Amino acid sequence: MEHQHFKIYKPYGYLSQFINNGPKQGKKKLLGELNLFPKGIMSIGRLDEKSEGLLLLTTNGKLSNHINSSKFEKEYYALVDGAISDEAILQMANGVEIGFNGKKYQTKPCTVKRLTTSPQLPNRSKKIRDARHGPVTWISVILTEGKFRQVRKMTSAVGFPTLRLVRIRIHNIHLDTLNIGEVIAMESMENHFI
Repeated sequence: MEHQHFKIYKPYGYLSQFINNGPKQGKKKLLGELNLFPKGIMSIGRLDEKSEGLLLLTTNGKLSNHINSSKFEKEYYALVDGAISDEAILQMANGVEIGFNGKKYQTKPCTVKRLTTSPQLPNRSKKIRDARHGPVTWISVILTEGKFRQVRKMTSAVGFPTLRLVRIRIHNIHLDTLNIGEVIAMESMENHFI
């Protein structure tokens, strides 16, 4: 059987899964509502419910494990509350202490920079507090790890909570001009991650 691969723009408010895992999840929105996906489809990594952007899907479990276990870069654009300081950016880049699974975790060094202009992203379904209510800053964060809600925890740890989080790149696959909820079939994904 030939494997199938997709890249999607995961909308805000969706879980990165295809089946409901019981009553606790209630009426949560799932990825299967975006398209008619083939049997055995899985997301490669996840984005939490309040995060959006690039998500890769595949029917190839081996490829999914390879991408998840390797140190491929993931780039996020984060809109943070406040005029983030150079010191806070440096702290994040050097690694900060966050909570993970009930323990303290020191994030690995990463690349963090302030964006000079707001990125051209589609409007989110849920309104975001804007600059009329005080300063906000867009930053780029490039990680090779991906703990649960890591970018949000990192910006909070330095005093600038995340208002919007969009993953724009995984290794050399970019979000490009995908619209929210858009799904594109990819001919091959393996050659991107050799």
